[in-house]
Amino acid sequence: MKITKKGIAGTLESSDVLITVSPPTDPGIKIELESIVKKQFGNRIIAVVNEVLEGLGIQDVHVSLQDKGALDCTVRARLEAAAYRAAGISQMRWRR
Repeated sequence: MKITKKGIAGTLESSDVLITVSPPTDPGIKIELESIVKKQFGNRIIAVVNEVLEGLGIQDVHVSLQDKGALDCTVRARLEAAAYRAAGISQMRWRR
């Protein structure tokens, strides 16, 4: 999947995460994490982001997360939605 524009998903409500996906200025993956639980779960959140990006085949991207204590499943869902929007894909491809 190629990221061609900015895509946003999520909110800044408690237990949610606001994720912005945009084309990178440099090749590779750049992740910026701002979280109320960064000390406790920052490494896990980054790992989840990397898993989702790998699963979607995204190699060049800038991801910004503003986390308010979201669970892994919420991070995954928000990131997938933002990535699909940023790639200009209007229908998600379901995986089995």
